[in-house]
Amino acid sequence: MNEVKRTPLYDAHVALGGKIVTFAGYELPIQYEGIIEEHEAVRNYAGLFDVSHMGEILVEGVEAFEAVQYLVTNDINNLKDGQVLYTLMCYENGTVVDDLLVYRKNQNNFLLVVNSANIEKDYEWIESVLSQKNTFVSNLSEDYGQLALQGPEAQGVLQKFVDFDLDEISFFHFKENVDLKGISAMISRTGYTGEDGFEIYVAKEDLLKVWNMLLASDDKLKPIGLGARDTLRFEANLPLYGHEISDEITPLEAGLKMFAPLDQKDDFIGKDALIKSMEDGVERKLIGIALDKGIAREGAEVFKEGQKVGYVTTGYMSPTLNKALALALVLKSAGKIGDRLSVKVRKKEFPCTIVSKKFYQKKYKK
Repeated sequence: MNEVKRTPLYDAHVALGGKIVTFAGYELPIQYEGIIEEHEAVRNYAGLFDVSHMGEILVEGVEAFEAVQYLVTNDINNLKDGQVLYTLMCYENGTVVDDLLVYRKNQNNFLLVVNSANIEKDYEWIESVLSQKNTFVSNLSEDYGQLALQGPEAQGVLQKFVDFDLDEISFFHFKENVDLKGISAMISRTGYTGEDGFEIYVAKEDLLKVWNMLLASDDKLKPIGLGARDTLRFEANLPLYGHEISDEITPLEAGLKMFAPLDQKDDFIGKDALIKSMEDGVERKLIGIALDKGIAREGAEVFKEGQKVGYVTTGYMSPTLNKALALALVLKSAGKIGDRLSVKVRKKEFPCTIVSKKFYQKKYKK
């Protein structure tokens, strides 16, 4: 049995009243003040997340560019130094190993930020795939501490600690060797909430100092737990591995074809399987649904005219929209936006309507 881990901020979370749960092998706070309050804090002002459980894998060497281009589904051909790309890694059968961010430091140096639950699996997969390439693969996950500062006022909070205009960091770009009051950091304009914000990477030993420094600087800045992290990403239609994507779900089924451009790249792992799937006809699709009443949770069965057509991948009472919404993976024949379905909740079927998955309009600063 794997030992449960803690980030360097564990004691700080407890001191702040964080309710600790085990997630992806880590003891992390699911909430402090409350999920709804924390959700609203990020939507309306800013929140600070401990995301040090995320994984960082470095691919470097003279063939690093070619190696990463083959490894991931999205096209890194136009990626410039200091730029970030969202992408996926697929198995040969087209299902998803993981979704990740690719940070291009230079032509021979790429940092891959992966999901915490998949770190070891991803590292082994990347090593095996790239074993014939002239590259070095390093798992640096134990070296990095990571914070996410998210919300419409995130830039104003962080600006007090850097000596350059944060407007210089565009959406999905990053800057290395930033001086945060004597602490060296890498800062990217990225996030997982649908709001403007930053992700801050520092050495593990500096994490607590940066956490305390940011929280002490602004009374309105709230610490945010895993609960609100999930409701925020859900409203913004951002997938979570093990829910909307997995080793049983392809990017095409998940509605992520734009991140796997089949006609743009010469080759990547899983491309042939995805092309065949397109030719044969993708049988499942991810949809948004709005329930008339009741709340659909993960795993709830979805029906059309009495026949099971799929299941809920994530469902909540949306804090922002005050509606019972869900994402569901269903047969393509289930219908289109506006059509009626039903969801089984506690042995009872509740009517629902297919709606756009874009529950919340993202507010990124482009």
